[in-house]
Formats: sequence, C-alpha cells, structure tokens
Amino acid sequence: MGKPTKEKMIEMYRVMAKIRKTEQKLMEVFSNGEILGFLHVSIGQEAAPVGICSHLNEADYIATTHRGHGHAIAKGIDLKMAMAELFGKKAGYCLGRSGSMHLADKSRGIMGANGIVGAGIPIATGAAFAAKYKKTDQVVVATFGEGATGEGAFHEALNFAAIKKLPIVYLCENNGWAEFSPMSIHAPVQSVTQRALGYDIPAVSVENEVLEIYEAAGKAVERARNGEGPTLIEVRSERWYGHYVGDAQKYRDKENVAQAMAKDCLLNFEKDLLQSKVLKKQDIEKINADLDTEIEAAVSFARECPYPEASEMMEGLYL
Repeated sequence: MGKPTKEKMIEMYRVMAKIRKTEQKLMEVFSNGEILGFLHVSIGQEAAPVGICSHLNEADYIATTHRGHGHAIAKGIDLKMAMAELFGKKAGYCLGRSGSMHLADKSRGIMGANGIVGAGIPIATGAAFAAKYKKTDQVVVATFGEGATGEGAFHEALNFAAIKKLPIVYLCENNGWAEFSPMSIHAPVQSVTQRALGYDIPAVSVENEVLEIYEAAGKAVERARNGEGPTLIEVRSERWYGHYVGDAQKYRDKENVAQAMAKDCLLNFEKDLLQSKVLKKQDIEKINADLDTEIEAAVSFARECPYPEASEMMEGLYL
C-alpha cells in the first residue's frame, strides 16, 4: 500500500483536526451540563479512525465502542445530526435516544457505538458474514480496546471469522488502561497481536501515527475485500484522559498522563505536512477556522432543536 496522495493527506489531517476539535467542544458542553449521561472521548487517538476509514467505502460497515465519536466522524457522519443526538434532541439520528454511547447512522455504514465492552465485535462479525453470503464486496471494521480482548465474544468472533475467511478488520486501540487497569494485570500477553496466533489470523502492531496506521489498514482492507479473510491491527495509542469525562484517574500518575500527551498524533502529522510542504501555516489556520465555524454551527443547531415529545416514545420501536 503506497503513500497517500497530497490531497488525501490534507483530507486526513482535516478529519483528524475535526475529531479533536469536536471532542474538545463536547467536553466543554458536557461539563456545562448540556449533555447528560456519560461522555467518553478519544482525544489523542485521532489517527486510528482516520487511518482505517480512509480506505472504506460508504457501503462498508464499522462498529465501535462507547468511545466512538471519532470513528463516526471519520466515516462521514453529519455533524449537526450527530450533535443533536448527543444533546438528546429529536433531530438526532436516533431521535435523541442513543446519546453518545450508541451513535449510529445506517446510511453511512455506522452500525453504532456500544456501551458494553466487546459487544460490537460479534455484531460486526455478523455483518461480515452477511457481506460474504450476499457477495456484496463490503468490508467491515470492528474497533475495540485492549480490555475487550479478554471477552469470550472476541475469541468466538475471531475463531468464526478465521474459519469462514470473513471480510473484516479487527482494529484494537490499545490505550493502555482498559477502563481503570493496565494490561499487565488483566492479560497474560504483552501485545494484543498474540491473541490472533491461535486463530491463524495475520496481526500487526503499529504506533499511534496516521500514516503507519494507513499503511497497515490498507493492506488489511485489501486482503479482506479480496476474500482472504480477517486481519487484527493493534494501535498503541495511550489514553490522554480518563475512562470518562470527569474521571479523576487516581489509578495513574501525572507523569504517565504527560508522557501520553507528548505523543500527539495530530501535532506530529501536522509537523510532517509542514516539513514536506504539503501544507503551509496559513492552510492549517484556515482549516482550523473553518472547523471552528462548522462545529459551532452544529452545537447551535443542537441547542435550538426541540426535545422529543412524550407522545413520540413508541416511534421507531419494533413491536
């Protein structure tokens, strides 16, 4: 898989910046009490969703964890409707019922985030089975954290996908902490890639750098689309913030957090693009200004939208 074109790299940078700015804004409005429930952000991990989704078509599927805003944005979700959903408004994708942890858009192949650890993995595997059965040429991506690799659903899904040679990529974003625990106390292996050995699935571990992820993801997606079966990719992307917004992170020290923040995939990519003259400083300033305008417009849209009425509670339900 070759290096992306100049135009592709600019778009990848723009989407990474969009994810970063959107989640920073979400942290702000959540802290102000405008969004209820829990909020999980992936700030500092923008490279993974952009690296993988850059290879996907609109018809391809992706299933994410509760930390799935970035993947939805990278897959092309409409930001106004997504923001309305997070605000619990009726103009949202799921009439304001899904909130942050179950954001979905069928038209874009976004099967939905999932609040249960590892629960999206068998759902994505089922979608991959359907794609192969129907011969649709679709590829499915299941994203999850390292904590999910101890779940039975993970192992059952990989076993089935390997046997059937399903068109799926398992993308593990190893953020180092599962929810509140380092991998050393909940897994006997040091790398998630070792989990794939028992299923004879190709596996690769990459750093939290978008071009490195892009290359690995390109090979995995191509392999899946050619009928060669699943691949497991581990992205080593240590989490910046807590398991949820407001988490005091008493289980890790400040030095560890600082070290994680020093590995900034967005800033590193920006430096590379400036050094290679793919972008100039004024280009980056314009991208950021345009994104600020887009995100503020989405928040304003969400604030102005009405909440669902009690009489609409049964709409969209299967009875």
